[in-house]
Amino acid sequence: MHASFMPPRQVKIGDAAAFVGSTPRAIRHYHEIGLLPEPERGGDGRRRYGYEDMIRLLWIRRMADAGIALDDIRDAFTEDAASAGADSGGDGEGIAGVLERLEESLAEQEAELRRQRAAVRRMRAEGSRMGLLSDFVTERLKGLPEGSLRQADLDTLLVTERIFGPLGAALQAARFIALATHPALRAESDRIDDAEEGLDDSVAVDDPRVAHVAAERHAFESTLHGVIEESGLDEEDDALCDAWDALHPDSSDAGEGGEEGAGLGSGGRDAGSMSVLEAIGKMPYDFSPARLRCMELAQELAARDVLRSDR
Repeated sequence: MHASFMPPRQVKIGDAAAFVGSTPRAIRHYHEIGLLPEPERGGDGRRRYGYEDMIRLLWIRRMADAGIALDDIRDAFTEDAASAGADSGGDGEGIAGVLERLEESLAEQEAELRRQRAAVRRMRAEGSRMGLLSDFVTERLKGLPEGSLRQADLDTLLVTERIFGPLGAALQAARFIALATHPALRAESDRIDDAEEGLDDSVAVDDPRVAHVAAERHAFESTLHGVIEESGLDEEDDALCDAWDALHPDSSDAGEGGEEGAGLGSGGRDAGSMSVLEAIGKMPYDFSPARLRCMELAQELAARDVLRSDR
Protein backbone atom coordinates (compact mmCIF):
# COMPACT_ATOMS: atom_id res chain seq x y z
CA MET A 1 0.00 0.00 0.00
CA HIS A 2 1.33 3.46 -0.88
CA ALA A 3 2.61 5.21 2.23
CA SER A 4 0.52 8.34 1.53
CA PHE A 5 -2.76 6.39 1.14
CA MET A 6 -4.95 5.87 4.19
CA PRO A 7 -8.09 3.72 3.78
CA PRO A 8 -11.30 5.21 5.20
CA ARG A 9 -12.51 3.95 8.56
CA GLN A 10 -16.11 4.16 7.32
CA VAL A 11 -17.78 4.74 3.94
CA LYS A 12 -21.10 6.08 2.73
CA ILE A 13 -23.84 3.84 1.31
CA GLY A 14 -22.92 4.58 -2.30
CA ASP A 15 -19.30 3.48 -1.79
CA ALA A 16 -20.41 0.40 0.15
CA ALA A 17 -22.80 -0.58 -2.65
CA ALA A 18 -20.13 -0.04 -5.32
CA PHE A 19 -17.58 -2.16 -3.45
CA VAL A 20 -19.84 -5.21 -3.02
CA GLY A 21 -21.43 -4.86 -6.46
CA SER A 22 -24.88 -3.94 -5.19
CA THR A 23 -26.99 -0.78 -5.11
CA PRO A 24 -27.90 1.68 -2.36
CA ARG A 25 -31.54 0.72 -2.85
CA ALA A 26 -30.73 -2.94 -2.20
CA ILE A 27 -28.79 -2.09 0.96
CA ARG A 28 -31.68 0.00 2.25
CA HIS A 29 -33.92 -3.02 1.64
CA TYR A 30 -31.55 -5.17 3.69
CA HIS A 31 -32.04 -2.74 6.55
CA GLU A 32 -35.83 -2.82 6.18
CA ILE A 33 -36.09 -6.60 6.40
CA GLY A 34 -33.60 -6.92 9.24
CA LEU A 35 -30.91 -8.57 7.15
CA LEU A 36 -28.31 -5.88 7.84
CA PRO A 37 -28.29 -3.88 11.08
CA GLU A 38 -28.75 -0.14 10.66
CA PRO A 39 -25.28 1.49 10.97
CA GLU A 40 -24.32 4.68 12.67
CA ARG A 41 -24.96 7.97 10.93
CA GLY A 42 -22.38 10.69 10.59
CA GLY A 43 -22.73 14.31 11.49
CA ASP A 44 -24.45 14.90 8.14
CA GLY A 45 -27.16 12.36 8.97
CA ARG A 46 -25.93 9.83 6.42
CA ARG A 47 -25.25 6.15 7.14
CA ARG A 48 -21.65 5.13 7.61
CA TYR A 49 -20.47 1.55 6.99
CA GLY A 50 -17.45 -0.02 8.65
CA TYR A 51 -15.39 -3.15 8.06
CA GLU A 52 -17.85 -5.59 9.69
CA ASP A 53 -20.71 -4.10 7.70
CA MET A 54 -18.80 -4.67 4.49
CA ILE A 55 -18.08 -8.28 5.43
CA ARG A 56 -21.78 -8.80 6.07
CA LEU A 57 -22.67 -7.21 2.73
CA LEU A 58 -20.22 -9.43 0.90
CA TRP A 59 -21.74 -12.47 2.58
CA ILE A 60 -25.23 -11.35 1.57
CA ARG A 61 -24.22 -10.67 -2.02
CA ARG A 62 -22.44 -14.01 -2.49
CA MET A 63 -25.24 -15.99 -0.87
CA ALA A 64 -27.91 -14.17 -2.89
CA ASP A 65 -25.93 -14.85 -6.07
CA ALA A 66 -26.00 -18.55 -5.13
CA GLY A 67 -29.80 -18.41 -5.11
CA ILE A 68 -30.50 -18.20 -1.41
CA ALA A 69 -33.57 -16.13 -0.59
CA LEU A 70 -32.98 -13.00 1.47
CA ASP A 71 -35.36 -14.18 4.17
CA ASP A 72 -33.40 -17.43 4.47
CA ILE A 73 -30.13 -15.50 4.70
CA ARG A 74 -31.55 -13.33 7.47
CA ASP A 75 -32.89 -16.30 9.40
CA ALA A 76 -29.59 -18.15 9.02
CA PHE A 77 -27.62 -15.19 10.34
CA THR A 78 -30.02 -14.87 13.28
CA GLU A 79 -29.78 -18.57 14.17
CA ASP A 80 -26.02 -18.64 13.77
CA ALA A 81 -25.67 -15.63 16.04
CA ALA A 82 -27.98 -17.17 18.65
CA SER A 83 -26.24 -20.56 18.65
CA ALA A 84 -22.67 -19.37 18.08
CA GLY A 85 -22.83 -20.99 14.63
CA ALA A 86 -24.76 -24.04 13.50
CA ASP A 87 -21.51 -25.58 12.25
CA SER A 88 -20.22 -25.74 15.85
CA GLY A 89 -23.15 -27.67 17.28
CA GLY A 90 -26.01 -25.17 17.51
CA ASP A 91 -29.59 -26.39 17.43
CA GLY A 92 -30.76 -23.93 14.73
CA GLU A 93 -30.71 -24.70 11.04
CA GLY A 94 -28.19 -21.94 10.38
CA ILE A 95 -26.37 -21.31 7.13
CA ALA A 96 -25.38 -24.96 6.74
CA GLY A 97 -29.02 -26.04 6.85
CA VAL A 98 -30.06 -23.35 4.39
CA LEU A 99 -27.32 -24.45 2.00
CA GLU A 100 -28.47 -28.07 2.28
CA ARG A 101 -32.04 -27.10 1.41
CA LEU A 102 -30.82 -24.93 -1.45
CA GLU A 103 -28.77 -27.76 -2.91
CA GLU A 104 -31.81 -30.05 -2.81
CA SER A 105 -33.91 -27.37 -4.50
CA LEU A 106 -31.30 -26.83 -7.21
CA ALA A 107 -31.13 -30.58 -7.85
CA GLU A 108 -34.90 -30.61 -8.36
CA GLN A 109 -34.63 -27.63 -10.72
CA GLU A 110 -31.88 -29.37 -12.69
CA ALA A 111 -34.06 -32.47 -13.05
CA GLU A 112 -36.95 -30.32 -14.26
CA LEU A 113 -34.72 -28.54 -16.76
CA ARG A 114 -33.52 -31.89 -18.08
CA ARG A 115 -37.13 -32.99 -18.50
CA GLN A 116 -38.00 -29.76 -20.29
CA ARG A 117 -35.00 -30.05 -22.61
CA ALA A 118 -35.94 -33.63 -23.41
CA ALA A 119 -39.49 -32.50 -24.22
CA VAL A 120 -38.21 -29.76 -26.52
CA ARG A 121 -35.85 -32.18 -28.26
CA ARG A 122 -38.73 -34.63 -28.70
CA MET A 123 -40.93 -31.92 -30.23
CA ARG A 124 -38.16 -30.93 -32.63
CA ALA A 125 -37.45 -34.54 -33.59
CA GLU A 126 -41.03 -35.79 -33.84
CA GLY A 127 -42.74 -32.61 -34.95
CA SER A 128 -44.43 -30.15 -32.65
CA ARG A 129 -47.74 -32.01 -32.29
CA MET A 130 -46.36 -35.53 -32.18
CA GLY A 131 -43.72 -34.37 -29.71
CA LEU A 132 -46.37 -33.13 -27.29
CA LEU A 133 -47.21 -36.75 -26.57
CA SER A 134 -45.11 -38.85 -24.22
CA ASP A 135 -42.46 -41.24 -25.47
CA PHE A 136 -44.67 -44.16 -24.49
CA VAL A 137 -47.27 -43.01 -27.04
CA THR A 138 -45.01 -41.73 -29.82
CA GLU A 139 -43.01 -44.95 -29.78
CA ARG A 140 -46.08 -46.81 -30.97
CA LEU A 141 -46.73 -44.33 -33.78
CA LYS A 142 -43.25 -44.55 -35.26
CA GLY A 143 -42.95 -46.22 -38.62
CA LEU A 144 -46.22 -44.89 -40.01
CA PRO A 145 -46.11 -43.28 -43.47
CA GLU A 146 -45.35 -39.58 -43.29
CA GLY A 147 -48.50 -37.51 -43.21
CA SER A 148 -50.76 -40.51 -42.56
CA LEU A 149 -51.62 -39.21 -39.10
CA ARG A 150 -53.83 -36.17 -39.05
CA GLN A 151 -53.69 -33.23 -36.70
CA ALA A 152 -57.07 -34.26 -35.30
CA ASP A 153 -55.68 -37.74 -34.55
CA LEU A 154 -52.81 -36.30 -32.53
CA ASP A 155 -55.11 -33.82 -30.78
CA THR A 156 -57.39 -36.68 -29.73
CA LEU A 157 -54.43 -38.63 -28.36
CA LEU A 158 -53.27 -35.56 -26.46
CA VAL A 159 -56.66 -35.24 -24.75
CA THR A 160 -56.76 -38.96 -24.02
CA GLU A 161 -53.30 -38.88 -22.48
CA ARG A 162 -54.31 -35.99 -20.22
CA ILE A 163 -57.34 -37.89 -18.99
CA PHE A 164 -56.26 -41.54 -18.98
CA GLY A 165 -52.49 -41.21 -18.98
CA PRO A 166 -49.88 -42.46 -21.48
CA LEU A 167 -51.09 -46.07 -21.38
CA GLY A 168 -54.63 -45.06 -22.31
CA ALA A 169 -53.38 -42.96 -25.21
CA ALA A 170 -50.99 -45.68 -26.39
CA LEU A 171 -53.86 -48.16 -26.48
CA GLN A 172 -56.07 -45.71 -28.36
CA ALA A 173 -53.26 -45.22 -30.88
CA ALA A 174 -54.16 -48.60 -32.39
CA ARG A 175 -57.27 -46.95 -33.82
CA PHE A 176 -55.32 -44.26 -35.63
CA ILE A 177 -52.68 -46.74 -36.82
CA ALA A 178 -55.43 -48.79 -38.45
CA LEU A 179 -56.97 -45.70 -40.05
CA ALA A 180 -53.58 -44.46 -41.24
CA THR A 181 -52.77 -47.78 -42.94
CA HIS A 182 -56.20 -48.55 -44.45
CA PRO A 183 -57.35 -45.74 -46.79
CA ALA A 184 -60.80 -47.24 -47.37
CA LEU A 185 -61.35 -47.45 -43.62
CA ARG A 186 -60.24 -43.84 -43.23
CA ALA A 187 -62.68 -42.74 -45.94
CA GLU A 188 -65.55 -44.54 -44.21
CA SER A 189 -64.54 -42.98 -40.90
CA ASP A 190 -64.64 -39.53 -42.48
CA ARG A 191 -68.08 -40.21 -43.93
CA ILE A 192 -69.54 -41.24 -40.59
CA ASP A 193 -67.82 -38.34 -38.81
CA ASP A 194 -69.49 -35.97 -41.26
CA ALA A 195 -72.84 -37.66 -40.67
CA GLU A 196 -72.47 -37.24 -36.92
CA GLU A 197 -71.51 -33.60 -37.29
CA GLY A 198 -74.69 -33.16 -39.32
CA LEU A 199 -76.68 -34.02 -36.22
CA ASP A 200 -76.59 -30.45 -35.02
CA ASP A 201 -78.97 -28.51 -32.79
CA SER A 202 -81.53 -28.34 -35.59
CA VAL A 203 -82.03 -32.13 -35.40
CA ALA A 204 -84.40 -33.55 -32.77
CA VAL A 205 -83.21 -36.40 -30.59
CA ASP A 206 -85.99 -38.66 -31.93
CA ASP A 207 -85.27 -37.87 -35.56
CA PRO A 208 -84.85 -41.15 -37.54
CA ARG A 209 -81.46 -39.93 -38.76
CA VAL A 210 -80.10 -40.23 -35.23
CA ALA A 211 -80.74 -43.97 -35.03
CA HIS A 212 -79.53 -44.45 -38.60
CA VAL A 213 -76.19 -42.75 -37.97
CA ALA A 214 -75.83 -44.68 -34.68
CA ALA A 215 -76.23 -47.95 -36.58
CA GLU A 216 -73.61 -46.84 -39.10
CA ARG A 217 -71.23 -45.88 -36.31
CA HIS A 218 -71.71 -49.24 -34.64
CA ALA A 219 -71.10 -51.12 -37.88
CA PHE A 220 -67.97 -49.09 -38.56
CA GLU A 221 -66.57 -49.65 -35.09
CA SER A 222 -67.12 -53.39 -35.47
CA THR A 223 -65.27 -53.34 -38.79
CA LEU A 224 -62.46 -51.28 -37.28
CA HIS A 225 -62.13 -53.68 -34.38
CA GLY A 226 -61.88 -56.57 -36.83
CA VAL A 227 -59.10 -54.81 -38.75
CA ILE A 228 -57.23 -54.16 -35.50
CA GLU A 229 -57.45 -57.85 -34.59
CA GLU A 230 -56.41 -59.03 -38.05
CA SER A 231 -53.40 -56.72 -38.11
CA GLY A 232 -52.21 -57.90 -34.67
CA LEU A 233 -52.58 -54.50 -33.06
CA ASP A 234 -54.63 -56.01 -30.25
CA GLU A 235 -51.71 -58.29 -29.38
CA GLU A 236 -49.48 -55.21 -29.28
CA ASP A 237 -51.96 -53.76 -26.79
CA ASP A 238 -51.30 -56.68 -24.45
CA ALA A 239 -47.56 -56.13 -24.79
CA LEU A 240 -48.03 -52.43 -24.06
CA CYS A 241 -49.90 -53.20 -20.86
CA ASP A 242 -47.14 -55.55 -19.78
CA ALA A 243 -44.50 -52.93 -20.58
CA TRP A 244 -46.41 -50.29 -18.64
CA ASP A 245 -46.77 -52.56 -15.63
CA ALA A 246 -43.05 -53.24 -15.74
CA LEU A 247 -42.27 -49.51 -15.80
CA HIS A 248 -44.88 -48.65 -13.15
CA PRO A 249 -45.23 -51.64 -10.83
CA ASP A 250 -47.30 -49.66 -8.33
CA SER A 251 -49.82 -48.31 -10.85
CA SER A 252 -51.95 -51.44 -10.71
CA ASP A 253 -52.88 -50.54 -7.15
CA ALA A 254 -54.11 -47.08 -8.18
CA GLY A 255 -57.84 -46.72 -8.41
CA GLU A 256 -59.75 -44.45 -10.71
CA GLY A 257 -58.23 -41.04 -10.53
CA GLY A 258 -55.01 -42.42 -9.02
CA GLU A 259 -51.71 -42.60 -10.81
CA GLU A 260 -53.36 -44.03 -13.90
CA GLY A 261 -55.95 -41.25 -13.92
CA ALA A 262 -55.88 -37.71 -15.20
CA GLY A 263 -53.06 -36.81 -12.86
CA LEU A 264 -50.51 -38.68 -14.92
CA GLY A 265 -50.47 -36.13 -17.67
CA SER A 266 -47.82 -36.14 -20.38
CA GLY A 267 -45.01 -38.57 -19.90
CA GLY A 268 -46.54 -40.11 -16.75
CA ARG A 269 -45.57 -37.05 -14.76
CA ASP A 270 -47.95 -35.90 -12.03
CA ALA A 271 -49.81 -32.92 -13.50
CA GLY A 272 -52.85 -32.68 -11.24
CA SER A 273 -55.02 -34.54 -8.77
CA MET A 274 -58.28 -34.83 -10.74
CA SER A 275 -59.97 -38.15 -11.12
CA VAL A 276 -60.83 -39.45 -14.58
CA LEU A 277 -64.47 -38.46 -14.20
CA GLU A 278 -63.53 -34.98 -13.00
CA ALA A 279 -61.19 -34.52 -15.95
CA ILE A 280 -63.84 -35.66 -18.42
CA GLY A 281 -66.29 -33.25 -16.84
CA LYS A 282 -63.92 -30.34 -17.36
CA MET A 283 -63.19 -31.07 -21.06
CA PRO A 284 -65.78 -29.29 -23.24
CA TYR A 285 -67.30 -30.99 -26.27
CA ASP A 286 -69.71 -29.06 -28.48
CA PHE A 287 -72.09 -31.95 -29.08
CA SER A 288 -75.77 -31.37 -29.74
CA PRO A 289 -78.41 -33.40 -27.87
CA ALA A 290 -79.03 -35.35 -31.08
CA ARG A 291 -75.39 -36.25 -31.42
CA LEU A 292 -75.15 -37.28 -27.78
CA ARG A 293 -78.21 -39.49 -28.28
CA CYS A 294 -76.56 -41.00 -31.35
CA MET A 295 -73.51 -41.89 -29.24
CA GLU A 296 -75.74 -43.48 -26.59
CA LEU A 297 -77.54 -45.59 -29.18
CA ALA A 298 -74.24 -46.75 -30.70
CA GLN A 299 -73.01 -47.77 -27.23
CA GLU A 300 -76.24 -49.68 -26.62
CA LEU A 301 -75.76 -51.59 -29.87
CA ALA A 302 -72.21 -52.45 -28.87
CA ALA A 303 -73.38 -53.63 -25.45
CA ARG A 304 -75.95 -55.93 -27.09
CA ASP A 305 -73.23 -57.49 -29.22
CA VAL A 306 -71.20 -58.19 -26.09
CA LEU A 307 -74.17 -59.85 -24.43
CA ARG A 308 -74.78 -62.04 -27.49
CA SER A 309 -71.13 -63.12 -27.62
CA ASP A 310 -71.19 -64.07 -23.92
CA ARG A 311 -74.15 -66.38 -24.36
